[in-house]
Amino acid sequence: MTQKSAPSNPRRRLLIGAGLAGGALVVGAVLFYRPRDRLVRPGNLPTGPGEAAFSGWVKIAADGTVTVLVPRQEMGQGITTALPLLVAEELDCEVSQLRYEQAPIDSVYANATLLADGVPFRPDDEGWLAQVMRATRFRVAELLGVQATGGSTSVRDAWIVMRHAGAAARAQLIAAAAKRWNVAAGECRTERGAVAHASSGRTLAYGALAADAAALDPPGEVTLKEPRDYRLLGKPQARLDIAQKTDGSAKFGIDTRLPGMHYAAIAHCPVFGGALQRVDAGKAKQMPGVRAVVELARTPTSAAAVAVVADTWWRAQNALGALAIRWDEGEHAALDSARQHATYSALLAGGRARTYEDVGDAPAVLGRVTKVLEATYSVPYLAHATMEPMNCTALVTDGRCEVWIGSQAPTLVKWYAAGAAGVAREAVTVHTPFLGGGFGRRAEMDVVVEAAAIAARLPGVPVQLIWSREEDIRHDVYRPLALAKLRCALDGNGAVAAWHHRIVGQSCTQGLTARLLPLAASDLMKDKTTVEGAFDLPYAMPNRRVEHLLSHQPVPVGFWRSVGHSYNAFFVECFLDEVAHAAGRDPLDFRRAMLASAPRQRRVLETAAQKAGWKMPLASGPGIRAGRGIALAESFRSIVAQVAEVEIGPERALRVRRVVCAIDCGRALNPDTVVAQMESGIVFGLSAALHGAITIKAGRVEQGNFPDYPVVQMADCPAIEVHLVESGWEHLGGVGETGTPPIAPAVANAVFHATGQRVRELPIRIA
Repeated sequence: MTQKSAPSNPRRRLLIGAGLAGGALVVGAVLFYRPRDRLVRPGNLPTGPGEAAFSGWVKIAADGTVTVLVPRQEMGQGITTALPLLVAEELDCEVSQLRYEQAPIDSVYANATLLADGVPFRPDDEGWLAQVMRATRFRVAELLGVQATGGSTSVRDAWIVMRHAGAAARAQLIAAAAKRWNVAAGECRTERGAVAHASSGRTLAYGALAADAAALDPPGEVTLKEPRDYRLLGKPQARLDIAQKTDGSAKFGIDTRLPGMHYAAIAHCPVFGGALQRVDAGKAKQMPGVRAVVELARTPTSAAAVAVVADTWWRAQNALGALAIRWDEGEHAALDSARQHATYSALLAGGRARTYEDVGDAPAVLGRVTKVLEATYSVPYLAHATMEPMNCTALVTDGRCEVWIGSQAPTLVKWYAAGAAGVAREAVTVHTPFLGGGFGRRAEMDVVVEAAAIAARLPGVPVQLIWSREEDIRHDVYRPLALAKLRCALDGNGAVAAWHHRIVGQSCTQGLTARLLPLAASDLMKDKTTVEGAFDLPYAMPNRRVEHLLSHQPVPVGFWRSVGHSYNAFFVECFLDEVAHAAGRDPLDFRRAMLASAPRQRRVLETAAQKAGWKMPLASGPGIRAGRGIALAESFRSIVAQVAEVEIGPERALRVRRVVCAIDCGRALNPDTVVAQMESGIVFGLSAALHGAITIKAGRVEQGNFPDYPVVQMADCPAIEVHLVESGWEHLGGVGETGTPPIAPAVANAVFHATGQRVRELPIRIA
């Protein structure tokens, strides 16, 4: 059976390539695209007994239960509560009536905002070219119809359509009640899950009207509520998924259990780009419970591998160790991250770069000003290390394929499972349980292709493929290793006169494209993710240039929580601290002066500083050095500032004891969730800042599990305070990733305050 790795539809290949490339279909998309009706009911929309579907987003049952179809994947960010609240607010029902279901795979649920956000322009660039590019990519994304969760876009993408769905259903319920009472619809109103007729005092619950209302055509236009009338949005609400996640009934991909299910353990070629030469499976096949040994060739999507299928995973894993495997290590067996670091340093000094921002003439000013500061920073490769290891369950039988996986991109799962199993796309059913951590890793298709290919060798047998933690760490798609060289000229008043920022590293977008659609992979278009958080700074700098030098390496890279912001915030905010110190200025005051024309950013910065007691003395004990650092980062249309307090003990042990965070995401749909996401992002980023490093030697990843790739544990977690700074619904921003970028520079700057030692490399090491 032929193992495929990419969609076979030529039109879809063209659209994907154009979308990822940044808008090559401008003429076609703009001139010939017609907006779709996003309130249609998909043909595969499930309805239970007594349920009436109003659209692809809302169902109401006879008992009054309102079920909202959620088109994004829940991985801890609270989407299964936030999106139903959008519907409930406009529908005017109670939270107690709400339920949610995972939406089926259908183009009506496409996340167009995710692709539109990827254009290589500043978020505040409203020029004609930026607007055309965003509109083009938005339309291409709608035509593609890909359901995907990422880029902190879930709420922003749903903001219009799901409120419209709630308002349309509300109008239909009013129309049905008015018809039953033989009164004008304008005489009726809704209140907490019922329609009321004011003059007669009659009321009808939504459940009693649902069947009649759903049979009516949705209104052509609806009137959305004014924010001043919101009852639910902007107020703390209990999460709808919390009960099952606390009583143990929540199901993740790894919890899938099917009659007759077998388990697969897998070993990938340890060297990037290597191949399988041969395998002696004689001993393994004699071990108890072993069903099959499956060889998997390298594809653009997945590495060469050998899998063992057995009646338990532990037996499969033990049998895997009994295989005698000979790998062809290929051309990358000498790959070494230390040598790569040296190569990057040379590129920074004289390599050819692409310019992403060029205002004024930074090189000229730097060439004639005497007071020039310069520093080089670096960050290593990082793994995702999700709590739930990579896994996928597949069943191939009678020309059909069924897949169970927690994935950030279920549409792609359908496409790639079809190719790997050798069945038609229409013959694939995808089940999407909760994700035990995503962070961008679960947008990849490697485990899907492998599971479907293995299951195709055992028709009629459900196979659950589970990667060991060692395979997970050593065969991830990593946050890129990156270096940056920054130069700054100060004028006679100690202000920034010129700023030059050069970055070298791989492109996450190019890496993902090369895996999922090799023919569309190209260096032609700029990748915003390489410079986000560097070319879109809010600080006033009269002369600034930001450049990126693209490197191609055999190490696979992919999206990691906050992507380019995760390292560019470290580069920028640490160097800005150095500049402030050289200018003899307080780091807070120095930043404030540069934010005179950025009131939202300045307010967030000041809030974090004030709540942290920025200029108050720090308590410390004997032999303890204490420090406080600050950082500001704007990402995914939200603004976050953090102040970190650290202490360094006699043995150079670094402890982060307190983090104060302020965020402006416009308005918080559910404030409790925003606070939780900031806490999550801080801990995630702190793990990387203090511990995270993937190193490569002899073509192999040296780390393999949490003992050598540690994360922050409960005992090491600092006290975290989160303060919401609200600026209005018109500034709605994401929160899933925005807590991560400022934490590393805030801690690094605090280390300098405590010790006088500048941190220019992660993870942080105290000299």
